[in-house]
Amino acid sequence: MILLCEKKQYKTYLANNRKERRSETMIILITGASHTGKTVLSQKLLEKYRYPYLSIDHLKMGLIRSGNTSLTPLSKGDDLTKYLWPIVREMIKTAIENEQNLVVEGCYIPFDWEKDFENEYLQNIKYCCLVMSERYIKNHFDDIKRYASAIEERLDDEDCTLENVLRDNAQVLELAQKNNVDYILIDDEYERTVNEGVESLCGPAAAG
Repeated sequence: MILLCEKKQYKTYLANNRKERRSETMIILITGASHTGKTVLSQKLLEKYRYPYLSIDHLKMGLIRSGNTSLTPLSKGDDLTKYLWPIVREMIKTAIENEQNLVVEGCYIPFDWEKDFENEYLQNIKYCCLVMSERYIKNHFDDIKRYASAIEERLDDEDCTLENVLRDNAQVLELAQKNNVDYILIDDEYERTVNEGVESLCGPAAAG
């Protein structure tokens, strides 16, 4: 009887300990329009805080090149999101269940992502959407072009035109406001704005 009681107490201790560790697990979702610095921010988190990160673009290309989908890099964004998000969603759940921190970055995260997670998962997920204002884009477009390859070498970046960048960011801002999600509006100094925004959303350990 005493052994059974001790065994039960031990199981309770393990369950509580696991729950406490899981509560410290952090998943950071970084999304936004193209050329807003999602990959750069993820790289900073990796280098400074040892948070591994998953590039949804890399996952996309791996699935396309391996012949696992008929989609192509030029397919519609909505079609790519419908295909990729269920995979990414389950990877996020697995990371939380295994108590592993993870940064997930890419433009294929739907604005209504929260509906796909129960509360026990949501408490471990932080969301960060990067958007540049029209004023910032017009004043810093040369810098945006110059730093487009800050982390990844973009071999074909013909879509990085002033018109396209303005349109993409305006669409993302409209959708973020429509869906009432947290977003960081870059309107002044890029580095300071992003650092302050990420700290407010994800805590001091996530800013860099």
